[in-house]
Amino acid sequence: MQVVVFGKQFKDRDLPHLQELLNVLYAEGITTYVYTPFLKVIETKVRFPGPYAPFDDYRDFLVHRIDFVVSLGGDGTMLNAVTLVRDAGVPLLGINLGRLGFLASVEKRYIRQAVEKLKRGQYIIEDRVMLYLESRPAVFGDIPFALNDCTLLKRDTSSMITIHTYLNGDYLNSYWADGLIIATPTGSTGYSLSCGGPIIFPRSGNFVLTPVAPHNLNVRPIVISDDSVISFEVEGRGENFICSLDSRFELINAQHQLAVRKNDFPAKVIQLQDVTFLNTIREKLGWGGDVRN
Repeated sequence: MQVVVFGKQFKDRDLPHLQELLNVLYAEGITTYVYTPFLKVIETKVRFPGPYAPFDDYRDFLVHRIDFVVSLGGDGTMLNAVTLVRDAGVPLLGINLGRLGFLASVEKRYIRQAVEKLKRGQYIIEDRVMLYLESRPAVFGDIPFALNDCTLLKRDTSSMITIHTYLNGDYLNSYWADGLIIATPTGSTGYSLSCGGPIIFPRSGNFVLTPVAPHNLNVRPIVISDDSVISFEVEGRGENFICSLDSRFELINAQHQLAVRKNDFPAKVIQLQDVTFLNTIREKLGWGGDVRN
């Protein structure tokens, strides 16, 4: 078995967990690669118990037969890992060193058990639908896809914007708002949730459109089929607006033609045995417990 350890940043408080991960990978006889930018950060801070090698970028998936990518961080790190994997079809396991951790669902105290379950095949692989952004002129280069959401937002100091929205070519609505979120089921527990959007279960076959601070109070989040194509025209007093895909963003203007649809390939996310989506949301949102006393 061969895995890539992926990370974006390193905090000294995370050193024991990173060291435990490397130790258990070696103890289980798993060949370990480390994402090169992350390796440069941690190489002088950890002790590698055995051989390891750098993993540079997406093209290395064509050279090495990688079984899994282990993302070490929070949900944001997982989203960055998706841009490394792209369409290579390599499953992702997220170990949560952050705060909430809906996507990176393995808590750091269970690192050893998680690796042992991987080695023993005690997991399932879920296909998570992603979004694809079509734009003229093009933005986001060769990674115009997102696992969580695509957002159209006003710039920080500008007044609200108007987002004329079309569903499969038919006019849906003009959103007078600070922005609009187009979220996948995976992303429904992120920015969309904080703006009042519903939680959508994985594999439900839906997207959700959630306005950000809409001026019209009768405008509410709506759930649509993920076979839909959603297109937009954005206008406002400002010259530029913000378009984001997960944690990445670009400036756009009123001349950009934008459309969002389901991506051609999914992200593959590992769910360990006994760690389900229901378990995760119940634990993270504190459901099912009587906190009245």
